[in-house]
Amino acid sequence: MGSPNNKPARIFSPHNHTSPPCTRTHQIGALLLIATTFFLTRLFDQAFPTCPPSSLNNDHSSPNVVHVSDGGSLSWPQRGYGSHHSLKIYVYEEDEIDGLKELLRGRDGKISADACLKGQWGTQVKIHGLLLESRFRTRKKEEADLFFVPAYVKCVRMMGGLNDKEINHTYVKVLSQMPYFRRSGGRDHIFVFPSGAGAHLFRSWATYINRSIILTPEADRTDKKDTSAFNTWKDIIIPGNVEDGMTKRGLAMVQPLPLSKRKYLANYLGRAQGKVGRLKLIELAKQYPDKLESPELKLSGPDKFGRMEYFQHLRNAKFCLAPRGESSWTLRFYESFFFECVPVILSDQAEFPFQNVTDYTQISIKWPSTRIGLELLEYLESIPDENIEQMIAAGRQIRCLWVYAPEFESCSAMQGIMWELQRKVRQFHQSAETFWLHNRTIVDRHLVEFSSWVPPMPLP
Repeated sequence: MGSPNNKPARIFSPHNHTSPPCTRTHQIGALLLIATTFFLTRLFDQAFPTCPPSSLNNDHSSPNVVHVSDGGSLSWPQRGYGSHHSLKIYVYEEDEIDGLKELLRGRDGKISADACLKGQWGTQVKIHGLLLESRFRTRKKEEADLFFVPAYVKCVRMMGGLNDKEINHTYVKVLSQMPYFRRSGGRDHIFVFPSGAGAHLFRSWATYINRSIILTPEADRTDKKDTSAFNTWKDIIIPGNVEDGMTKRGLAMVQPLPLSKRKYLANYLGRAQGKVGRLKLIELAKQYPDKLESPELKLSGPDKFGRMEYFQHLRNAKFCLAPRGESSWTLRFYESFFFECVPVILSDQAEFPFQNVTDYTQISIKWPSTRIGLELLEYLESIPDENIEQMIAAGRQIRCLWVYAPEFESCSAMQGIMWELQRKVRQFHQSAETFWLHNRTIVDRHLVEFSSWVPPMPLP
């Protein structure tokens, strides 16, 4: 390491040189050069047209198109993404860092990954598992572009494995043992928070991981908290976790019904939770039971819907209403595509994933939550079946983006997430607690080289 007392070599000469005078001849020559360059550039552009960049799945027969199994295609925008995936992601092992296993298994280590696979928090398990098998995974920290921090804290909390205070303490302990987290201030580290609470599951998120990349289905929490844990510049909206039995092509547990055989115009199947929009729908269904089905679902007891019963009801309407609940997003929006029921978003703050490849106006309807009533039903009833079929067909093309499938699938949630992550890779990470010297040596505040940093370390 070079001595911090060494004076840097001068880059600029201290001597002043007098520039030669610029004559009219020079000016005319410069204009002719510019005109000639412009003419030659246009000539070459016409003779050699730009080749289209390669596709999401490197399909050389259609360079910028991904074909989906239901017919049709998707194209991923090339600008800002590069022509192919170029990622190296390091996945922390659960036994590598003291405390990480607790975030995955609970304080007693008894909560299994399978137990956390279902429900809205299943994305934490699925993304972790798919990254472990990914061709983008590297086992060398020094060559990684990004670092994935696995945790199943939503599930662990719901199952009593850790309480809020323990989750917070354990996260801080884990982060203090990660030299690479300290090196970048967390900017190249990825966290998944799979529920409406988002990163707020980690109470001190704003202190420790406000610079990190957060994957979450919820992009707005200002209705619940003073600040949102989602930052549109660095974070990524991900699809919710749809029941695996409904996403298998041709093998789904319940098949869609033809429009002509559906009993209802619309349905809402969910709990009221005291939410104004949901209460309005339940009341509206009592007034117009032939148009809207909206039984208030129970968590337990004889009136509780089983999975199959729930699916059978969902597919029996042309439109699936998706009002907000405790937070803006709802899993019902994603589920509706697999029952081929047009989703109607009744959540004003809701945001959705992969907006750079998906035009949501073609596959869904967004209606003001302040206008839930007969007016909504009349509007939906006025839409011809032909238009509904077109929206269903368009949704059939993109629903593969809601499926957490293995990497060999050309269209999946993970493919979309990988393209989004590629845009987050930075050549340079600046941290208030990281310094560098003239020979690119990274040091801490005490001028200790990065290779000699010893955990636990004070966090940025």
